[in-house]
Amino acid sequence: MPQPIPQRSVEDPQRLAAPGLHPRQRAWVEVDEAAIAHNARALGRWLAPGSSLMAVVKADGYGHGAAPVARAALSGGATSLGVATLQEGIELRQAGLVAPVLVMGNLIQPDELRSCLEWELMPTISGMREALLCQNLASGSGRSMALHLKLDTGMARLGVDWGDGVRLLQALLGLDAVRLAGIYSHLADADAPDPGGGGLTALQQKRFESVLRGAGELGLATGVRHLANSAGTLRCRQLHYDLVRVGLALYGQAPAEHLSQTVPLRPAMSVRARVCLIREVPAGVGVSYGHRYTTRRPSRLAVVTIGYADGVPRLLSNQLEVLFAGRRLAQVGAITMDQFLVDATEAPELEVGSVVTLLGDDDGERIGPQDWAQASGTIPWEILCGFKHRLPRLSLGEGERDR
Repeated sequence: MPQPIPQRSVEDPQRLAAPGLHPRQRAWVEVDEAAIAHNARALGRWLAPGSSLMAVVKADGYGHGAAPVARAALSGGATSLGVATLQEGIELRQAGLVAPVLVMGNLIQPDELRSCLEWELMPTISGMREALLCQNLASGSGRSMALHLKLDTGMARLGVDWGDGVRLLQALLGLDAVRLAGIYSHLADADAPDPGGGGLTALQQKRFESVLRGAGELGLATGVRHLANSAGTLRCRQLHYDLVRVGLALYGQAPAEHLSQTVPLRPAMSVRARVCLIREVPAGVGVSYGHRYTTRRPSRLAVVTIGYADGVPRLLSNQLEVLFAGRRLAQVGAITMDQFLVDATEAPELEVGSVVTLLGDDDGERIGPQDWAQASGTIPWEILCGFKHRLPRLSLGEGERDR
């Protein structure tokens, strides 16, 4: 494997803010790595015997910071890591992580697959073309190349059609420089309630089992078998097989309300920002672009230093709430690129420099990504992944918050 190249990580103050600037100067994301480790341990206790946990840290660890999340998950018992892109996998290696890494995206260029070989990353293949590229690259290097075969059992996205799975398995096992390290598929609807147990998830599992059974009848080794995402993991132990791939639940969020009590999860992300200005305005004043809100009384408006360029959806304008001293304060007017306004009339103690919580806990009150998702018509995954890199990621560690 190439030698790791020093990278700026979430623990590196240089990534957190420019020299001379306090990382909590404007707005920031707090990441509770202890919560990540707790969630990994809790999920591990839930798994079926013989099953292990892959921590999915794609999209910069769902916005939490991939390398520190990966370390925390591994410390909590995860045995492997999952990413979506080649670059994400290389960045983990550059950060010094040596655990097995599966690249779940479809790599199609020889240079991409050569990089997988050099950095000891396992590519996902969906057909024979990529398998032959891996064979040729590995043969030329004198090393074998580990990979995973993906089956499409009902997602209609990546993967070979499940009906061709056994045939492709036979062909793969005839390649002497390629090692089949695993076979998997992805569930399309595991978070949906299914009281009868006869829905799409059951159909996908039946198709997956059909390929495994066919491989077994022919004596074909498949490597580790994995099907369950977070929803599948929380839904049913019969979906666990040799490995589960957990993303959202690792970060302390259940993929659906009816799955929220299966495992005790701790949310790992909080988003906070400072107040930079207080305005006293009379009734009848239009607020922000387009005057989509007009004050109904003499009001005390607080300007909060975060906006849609940081990942706060503009769709939440006039719907967002923030927490201050355990109370909910309404955001008013259009959310702008770098700021939004909060009606602080009922919070006279809020002043310039005060910190408000957008996501997370504050004195017993909590706002979660599900709240934002429901209000804006999206999903918690998108909310967590939406926070931009100009927001410093700060590890809570064992110390207290320095605000």
